[in-house]
Amino acid sequence: MNYEIVSLEQKLVVGITARTANTDPDCSKIIGGLWGKFMGEGVWEAIRNKANAYCIGLYSGYDDTSYDVTVGAEVTANGNPELTEKIIIAGKYAVFNVKGDVVKDVAEAWDKIWAMPLDRSFTGDFEEYLSNENGVAEINIYVALKN
Repeated sequence: MNYEIVSLEQKLVVGITARTANTDPDCSKIIGGLWGKFMGEGVWEAIRNKANAYCIGLYSGYDDTSYDVTVGAEVTANGNPELTEKIIIAGKYAVFNVKGDVVKDVAEAWDKIWAMPLDRSFTGDFEEYLSNENGVAEINIYVALKN
């Protein structure tokens, strides 16, 4: 799987958050539930100060077994006190471009990424959903690397 190394500036993300683990049998249900709430209950529309039109799926707060999942948007300032605020730290990232189904193809991409010998920092990885036309989405997956 091809990727590009990029340097990113710090980003501020607001959204809704849950904690899960890949070993949790309900992991897919938890993440899918966050996306359902985000898109179906007006969270996206309610976010103020959006930096762009992209949805973000952020994985952060890693420990040995679990992590936080935040579904949200990058903002220029937090005018959303009712939502969780997270920081994507500035640094080096491997970015993978995925085109296809937002569930199936993104999950397959993560399976390939996890098998790669990347020098990951585990400070925060995220998916940036760029477009979705006629059921074909374009997503960039950013994996934080050690500097």
